[in-house]
Amino acid sequence: MNPIPPSRHDVKSPDLEQVSRQLLQSEKMAAIGQLAAGVAHEINNPIGYVASNLRTLVGYVEVMLKIIDQTEQTDSMSELRAVKKRLEYGYIREDVLALMAESEEGIERVKGIIAALRDFSHIDEETFIAADLHHCLDTTLQLMNNELKYRAQVIKAYGKLPPVACMPSQINQVVLNLLTNAVHTLGGDGCITLRTGLAGELAWFEIEDNGKGIPEEHLPRLFEPFFTTKPVGEGTGLGLALSYRIVEKHRGRIEVESQTGQGSRFRVWLPLEQPAAGPTKPQPAEGR
Repeated sequence: MNPIPPSRHDVKSPDLEQVSRQLLQSEKMAAIGQLAAGVAHEINNPIGYVASNLRTLVGYVEVMLKIIDQTEQTDSMSELRAVKKRLEYGYIREDVLALMAESEEGIERVKGIIAALRDFSHIDEETFIAADLHHCLDTTLQLMNNELKYRAQVIKAYGKLPPVACMPSQINQVVLNLLTNAVHTLGGDGCITLRTGLAGELAWFEIEDNGKGIPEEHLPRLFEPFFTTKPVGEGTGLGLALSYRIVEKHRGRIEVESQTGQGSRFRVWLPLEQPAAGPTKPQPAEGR
């Protein structure tokens, strides 16, 4: 794979540096904004069927109350059985259990999406913690599910990784940018593969697509601010520049391999520890 050259594209003027930071911050917010519609759909879907289930359950409760009331009005078991049969007690009993299980699953899906959004809400964090890279990848996949499920088959080939000292929400941003770019290059039969691995004191993850690829002459400029191969109005050219800065802040590197018509593969290398950050604290389980 081809390593991206050192940050020779970084601007040095204080004024330009400030403008650059502001633009990159805008790109962060724009990327999250692009998720809004998809996330809303992912939340509305389970909330919709949970609400529908609750309306059905209200009707079932009314039927159950009628049966309970009937037990106080008759001493005849045969008459009570007739009432239960007429009110379809057997069917209702089975359906109640199914509706409850389905509703619980829907609420868990919503909780998972909210937890993923919470992970992204700390995009400006500056503290390194010991985090699970697989959780970062899965969190981003969950937020992008609405877009991915209609355009790409997603394959996960995860290796075994120890905790990595990083800023998880910023790594989420890198994953988001790489996945978004991958989706935009796909045709009608898209496939995106996520892999992870370990090499000495470095962990890595990569995102590979079978899209249209990147012309060789564009590879050296991919991480330049404002450089984009997308049509006018479809890309700012800041997503990969932001990703480069985040990885550079983590003392890592990004490599890219691409062939026109055959797809692209971006690999991000991250050190397991950040010496300047001191001992890292394990990431809390809350929100996973």
